[in-house]
Amino acid sequence: MSHERAPRPTLGLAALLAFLSMVSPFSLDTFFPSFPAIAHEFSLSALQLQQTLTAYLVPYALTMLLHGPLSDAYGRRRVILSGMALYTLASLACALAPDFAMLLVFRAMQGATAGAGMVVARAVVRDLYAGHDAQRLMSLITMLFGFAPAVAPVIGGWVHVAFGWRAVFVFLVALGLVMLLVSWWRLPETHPPERRFAFQFSALLSISRRILGHREFLLLSLASGLHFASVIAYIGAAPAIVLERWQFGETQFAMLFFPVIGGFVAGAFASGRMAGRISSWAQCRIGYLISIAGGAVSSAALALYPALPIPLQQLCIFTIAFGVQVVSPIITLRLLDLFPDTRGAVSSVQAFVAILIAAATMGLVVPALHGSLLLLAIGALAGALAGWSLWRVAQPAPAR
Repeated sequence: MSHERAPRPTLGLAALLAFLSMVSPFSLDTFFPSFPAIAHEFSLSALQLQQTLTAYLVPYALTMLLHGPLSDAYGRRRVILSGMALYTLASLACALAPDFAMLLVFRAMQGATAGAGMVVARAVVRDLYAGHDAQRLMSLITMLFGFAPAVAPVIGGWVHVAFGWRAVFVFLVALGLVMLLVSWWRLPETHPPERRFAFQFSALLSISRRILGHREFLLLSLASGLHFASVIAYIGAAPAIVLERWQFGETQFAMLFFPVIGGFVAGAFASGRMAGRISSWAQCRIGYLISIAGGAVSSAALALYPALPIPLQQLCIFTIAFGVQVVSPIITLRLLDLFPDTRGAVSSVQAFVAILIAAATMGLVVPALHGSLLLLAIGALAGALAGWSLWRVAQPAPAR
């Protein structure tokens, strides 16, 4: 579909693309309240239990390299419909897993398919729109998407309390099925046959190497991924923070995730409002400095007063998440514009880098830091500072 024939951005399209992107965070976060029950049933240590996240994230990252190029070759709709169908079957297998080993296998299958919606949704936005329209739609999608990490564990907590941990995966089956049906009904094909090219694995490797070898792309994707890791650290440590440090129950994960969602939604709204009013460079600078300020204040306050009131901790988490979402749409659109002929592949490689960082954060960093709120705050500050530093190298201050 050409830009000239593209409809105006609508809430309906934004909602559909946002919900497709939500499949992955729902798969990651919904079963957090079930951690103690799963550990008890399969006699797991905390480190073993954390691998339910790693087993999901590693295949998720690897297949990110496939979803975009496949959509470039076969069309956006076909990849999303196939991905949602396989995801639904994998979720059903998780619900029926007879032991922990099989649960890890089926979690890997979930991870291998859940990312199709997020990767292809980004390419759809750039297929349809350019300029400020693209930024506003990406910001709206990000704002709606921001609800997922907060709502998922809340829903998971209530489902777990009412029906047990396996029912949480049944809920994911229902989510996958709904996304499959709604996408079949309402998702337009935005990448027509005349723009496609034959899929070849050797070509995929060549394109991926070319994209990763682009200096600005690599720096910006790392800058974005490390910035987001400042929030991922809190999400990955959610069971320890909510159940152990804050002493809340299994249905009260909202106490952590509402500040996250509030920051995401407010930041995405602010990003959309800034579009066309200030430069993209100035917007990124503001977003990074806000996250750095949130991490620095949290670290200093917890160092001086370890029993820092929970509302103040929540405010700091909100601030970090706000900064992340002010920056995210700008960097995503810039990366897509670096390789306009292979936007699906670009979206895939960006997601691959981001998820590798998230997997390392959840699988390695979080287990080392989750015993201390101060260490988590310092880790979040480090992620924001690293992201800001790489962004400044990739995009120096424009000449006045």
